Amino acid sequence: MTSPEIPSVPVDAVPAEFDDAGTTPATLLDVREDDEWQLGHAPGAVHIPMADIPARAEELDYDREIYVVCRQGGRSLQVVRYLTHIGFDAVNISGGMVAWQKAGRPLTAEGDHEAKIY
Repeated sequence: MTSPEIPSVPVDAVPAEFDDAGTTPATLLDVREDDEWQLGHAPGAVHIPMADIPARAEELDYDREIYVVCRQGGRSLQVVRYLTHIGFDAVNISGGMVAWQKAGRPLTAEGDHEAKIY
């Protein structure tokens, strides 16, 4: 999903690596639900489900670019709209984690199962 008024980039325009320690210049924010996250997610991503974003936005750094991802792009569009409205430099990842996996980008999972999105 894309929207002309919301900044979006394809998966191949997203930095190759993120880390949750904050040493990379951008944050990858995964807004999917807990069960989706546990199946598979990008290494170094920050997980805040979409419904929790308003209450937890202070956990994000205003000085870093934020790439927002969900499963296919619908929820992340809404989150980017909200984050840019409150002053963050946020960008939607077109196609979401489905596009991420199709592009062969790295995945990790919680537990002892193979990471997968679809």
